[in-house]
Amino acid sequence: MLNFFIGIAFFEAGAFFGFFVAALMQAARSGEIGASYPFEDPVAIVYNDDGKLMGLPLNRALRDENGEMYDAVAGTFLVVGLGEEDFASLTPELAQKYEQLFHQPEAFLKLGNRLLVLPVPDEPPTEKPRIKPPAEHER
Repeated sequence: MLNFFIGIAFFEAGAFFGFFVAALMQAARSGEIGASYPFEDPVAIVYNDDGKLMGLPLNRALRDENGEMYDAVAGTFLVVGLGEEDFASLTPELAQKYEQLFHQPEAFLKLGNRLLVLPVPDEPPTEKPRIKPPAEHER
């Protein structure tokens, strides 16, 4: 068990980014922990390795250099820095970069054999009041 604290970027499904100083094992929640290294920066994505099998909600899309989705992270995930032999704190610059990359929550809709990814708006749109025009006999 890890017993040190690191600065991490923490992303929950349907929620906006948070930057916390937290124990890695506590933040990763339950389940087998997996790590992926999809970026050139010295960072890792840490997630529940069984998240998709457990039916956890899809959280954020991972995209290639053309912006095309190639995978999605299920459940809560962390973006952590990489040290020489272990995870490390994110630098402020990397924390800001990955906050911007993953800031917007995403909704995933299955359409046939495709997965449509939609950004979740910052605030729910306010519904405009509907004014019913007067009926012909009321004029």
